[in-house]
Amino acid sequence: MEKFNIIRVASVIMNVTDLQKARHFYVDTLGFIETESDSEHIYLRGLEERVHHSLVLKKAEKPGVHSIFYKVEKEKDLYMLQSLFEEKKLPVRWLEKEHIRSIGRTLQVIDPSGIPLSFFFEMEEAERMLQRYDLYKGARVQRIDHVNCSVPDVQKAYDFYIKELGFRCSEYTATEEEDIWAAWLFRKPTVHDHAFMNGLGPRLHHVAYWLSDPMSIIHTCDVMAASGYAANIERGPGRHGLSNAFFLYIRDPDGNRIELYNGDYLTSDPDFKPIRWDLNDPRRQTFWGHEAPESWFNEAMPFIDFRNGKEIELEEGKLKQRKPNFIT
Repeated sequence: MEKFNIIRVASVIMNVTDLQKARHFYVDTLGFIETESDSEHIYLRGLEERVHHSLVLKKAEKPGVHSIFYKVEKEKDLYMLQSLFEEKKLPVRWLEKEHIRSIGRTLQVIDPSGIPLSFFFEMEEAERMLQRYDLYKGARVQRIDHVNCSVPDVQKAYDFYIKELGFRCSEYTATEEEDIWAAWLFRKPTVHDHAFMNGLGPRLHHVAYWLSDPMSIIHTCDVMAASGYAANIERGPGRHGLSNAFFLYIRDPDGNRIELYNGDYLTSDPDFKPIRWDLNDPRRQTFWGHEAPESWFNEAMPFIDFRNGKEIELEEGKLKQRKPNFIT
């Protein structure tokens, strides 16, 4: 039987309360490319990206996340995904081309964890700025890499994305009882497109962007500090044990968390086997052993239900251990 093909995570739509403050943070300071804007939206992309956007900032009264977008290989993949979600009795609706700027007909769904997903085949192209070195500034953001979500039942999310959507697992965190506390799942051949972690959810923990090298992350810290955003640096720079990536977590003026990311590895080998980490291994989350701040575990953004415009109801994490316990 023919199977649909999800290519990669492609975009996120999230709220900001002040477009001018958001523009100063994302465009003037971090160096995102502003493709276009109107009175309600700013459409952003990285220097490497050839598509209209990979991040949409939507003006609203309070923060919230509307959807995580995935690109599929063929238009007929959308209809196969529709059948899957309807078979599972999960919410489904279609948005025609005119409803989302630059994107063709889009399938919107809500997954078993309560996360709103959107699948599309077509997006308008935009000029690739990779070799426009004269325009590089701030973090010199290259492309979207992944999203991370806090969910109440990681095992349920893992099973659905692996068994039904065709994702593979690169690395995972397990408790002493071998319960999955977090999992890193991918479609493109890198460590992840979508990660899940145990906690109050569903909530978007962060959206991550790829930078060209670790020094770009160091440079970003200098630029943010010089621009008055030192307090917006939440965690890092550092190196994850899990994924091996060099990272920096920052918060925008509304508290949306962005990870700037570099240095993970390829997962294209079909014989690749998932790597297990013990939850309480101090080198799991930071290879150098230092802990993440409390805000990193406690704070994340709610999702908005496309059926009624309200925040999706939250549930506590199924596993009792809220975060790793480190003895250093």
